[in-house]
Amino acid sequence: MTRAEDGTILVVEDDGAVRNLVATALDVHGYRHREVSTARAALLELTSASDINLVILDLGLPDRDGVEVIKALRGWASTPVIVLSARQEDADKVSALDAGADDYLTKPFSVEELMARVRVALRRLAAQPAGAASSDVLYENGPLAIDFEAGVATLSGQELHLTPMEYKLLVLLARNTGKVLTHNFILKEVWGDAVVSDLPSLRVFMATLRKKIEPAEAGPRYIQTHVGIGYRMLRVEDPQA
Repeated sequence: MTRAEDGTILVVEDDGAVRNLVATALDVHGYRHREVSTARAALLELTSASDINLVILDLGLPDRDGVEVIKALRGWASTPVIVLSARQEDADKVSALDAGADDYLTKPFSVEELMARVRVALRRLAAQPAGAASSDVLYENGPLAIDFEAGVATLSGQELHLTPMEYKLLVLLARNTGKVLTHNFILKEVWGDAVVSDLPSLRVFMATLRKKIEPAEAGPRYIQTHVGIGYRMLRVEDPQA
């Protein structure tokens, strides 16, 4: 059954077999979609259509690099972009994410993983307008909560004793839940400049923050590391888990 409230997903892929695979998966999961095979056609759709709320984008397009499409789109819209590319180098992932992509999946890919990424992107998008007023004051993610107005974070009702830097990092990740944030982006937002020498400091602060919010006996619950790229705040589905 098509979910009209989810809007339309634009699939930008020049490989017919991959494009058909993605389109079939979207059909099976009930998402409306349109497909194009060039950057020019993608930008035309994005500038003329009002119903597109997610883009699944290949980088190796025949007429223009996908990173340029992301940069152009970010000039006027914040529509979520999931990159689906054969480029597996960290530099390519960082380039796309720094340009404004929300997520990056390499080929060959798992259809179920792609659908999971789609669901995360659409949930994040849906939460923005509905909770715009309240999310400016209070953030909740399972047992983790942040009162932005008071500058206080709690876990299961207990106040977390965070350093100013740890709190800044937590707030940045929380405000971008579900989105991969590159090292450069975090350094610019928290330190004010993306200086490579500050990267070890970022890792240290992220490690100390993790010790305060992650259960010691389990793997990452909130903060996911993308080695060589950056970090992502995960959405906890079950508050009691």
